[in-house]
Amino acid sequence: MIFFSISLAVVGQLLLKSGMNKVGPISITQARNAAATAMSIVSNVRVMGGLALYFMSALVWLVVLSRVNLSFAYPLIGSSYIVVMLSSRLLFGESISAVRWAGAAFISLGVVLISRQ
Repeated sequence: MIFFSISLAVVGQLLLKSGMNKVGPISITQARNAAATAMSIVSNVRVMGGLALYFMSALVWLVVLSRVNLSFAYPLIGSSYIVVMLSSRLLFGESISAVRWAGAAFISLGVVLISRQ
């Protein structure tokens, strides 16, 4: 259940990013175009799908929290950082520095250590 919730959240984030790539950058100085920007966000299927998956992830997370110690479950969310980094590289062509990869390695080690009881 933990990893199902995390998977829903990861796919949700990827859909949100994909949708926002279509919408384009949002600037605070565009306040006069706020309604048009909001409409292009709300009408974007990927953004709405990403939000729906993120909401479903939260519902599954509530089930997890009813069954597992938070001190065990919450750190496992760290695994989502690695999956998002890899997916961002593959799907969006984002460059990831060596320092970020090193950080991901430390997160992975932490997730492994925490998952061992």
